[in-house]
Amino acid sequence: MSGERTVRAGAAVVDVTPPAGATMSGYAARLGPATGVHDPITVRAVCLEDTALVAVDVVGLHEDFCATVARRCPLPDEGVRIHATHTHSGPASVPGRLGGGVDAVWLAKLEDACVEAIAAAVRRRVPVQVLAGYAAEVDVARNRRRIDGPVDHSLPVVRLVADDGASVAVVMSYACHPVVLGADNTLLSADYPGVVRRLVEARHPGCVALFLTGCAGDANTGHAASASVTQQASMSRTFAAAEQAGETLAAAVLDARLVAHAGPVRAARTTLDLDIADDPGVDGVDEWRRLAADPGTDPGLTALMRYWLDWSERIAGRGERRWPAPVGVLDWAGVRIVTLPGEPFAQLGLDIRAAVGQRPAAVTMVAGYTDGCPGYLPTSPEYAFGGYEVEEAHRYYGLRGPFAPGSAERLVEAATALARS
Repeated sequence: MSGERTVRAGAAVVDVTPPAGATMSGYAARLGPATGVHDPITVRAVCLEDTALVAVDVVGLHEDFCATVARRCPLPDEGVRIHATHTHSGPASVPGRLGGGVDAVWLAKLEDACVEAIAAAVRRRVPVQVLAGYAAEVDVARNRRRIDGPVDHSLPVVRLVADDGASVAVVMSYACHPVVLGADNTLLSADYPGVVRRLVEARHPGCVALFLTGCAGDANTGHAASASVTQQASMSRTFAAAEQAGETLAAAVLDARLVAHAGPVRAARTTLDLDIADDPGVDGVDEWRRLAADPGTDPGLTALMRYWLDWSERIAGRGERRWPAPVGVLDWAGVRIVTLPGEPFAQLGLDIRAAVGQRPAAVTMVAGYTDGCPGYLPTSPEYAFGGYEVEEAHRYYGLRGPFAPGSAERLVEAATALARS
């Protein structure tokens, strides 16, 4: 796309915060709509030459939505990546998945906002220098499935600096679920990524901070997935806790030692058909029905059981057996940004970074939740441990079953091949 040492970059932000009353998405146990706004829900676009990264403060986006935005925007769709930060305190955004309840009018506005953000970023492009590096690793993420499970603590940072020294954009990525806030929260929020961005932008006035959630399928700040099947408040899952996590990450980002990168700007993409297995626990319908009918069941668990029962009636044993998984790589003057769909486990980010290899001063960013979010993508060894992500989450996602073992490894292979090419 561009082989010159000086490249052009632009960035833009569009506020897409819906009003109070919007359906929220991320927790089956959350029973009511948004009662207000804690911090804005935004679309953020950063363009480098004719490539673009777009991050949206929602739990997920449908692959068809992402493809439509890429087709409509003023850049070649080959180089456009649409990412969901995966906040669980945002508006419902994926028809047919993650609880539904999507406002079609708002979703159409969101699509327009994504296109608008890219177009504005394109118009604002100026010559920049690409600075990149790894911030010091921070101890924010935990493996939420098992104490000895893998965690990716890497914190890659890219800063695009104009000729006058001003920062046009700062792009950073970290592999940790934005679920500091629990199901008891009914205020719209970007969760801890919003804190990181706010603090980075305060240090670099006029810049756009864009946060990409990494391979965080099995990572959060330290609670099991089952801890979210309740509306009971937790002292560790508050706005103050989100602020603390964001402050820790932002401090590392701002202290990162970045070096200049130069080279071409390129984009590559491929699609894999991933197999979908059958549900391993569909025989539990009678128990789901009993729990849903028992007045003594926690209201959050009751809501979850009703989702499972609805799934059993509409989807179990039906639906597609394969899903087309988009895998992409952007090469930003030597900085490789690998994008994966769905909720990849942390080991994928570690494996891709190791397989690609690290040239001196080279930076590889691996983001999940990009160009479609259909469910969890565990590595093959994780299936033996069972648990929500492997055995149950596909019901909330509206799939007939989990992705088949080996799917994650296929994504690593494809991403590695693209990054090396």
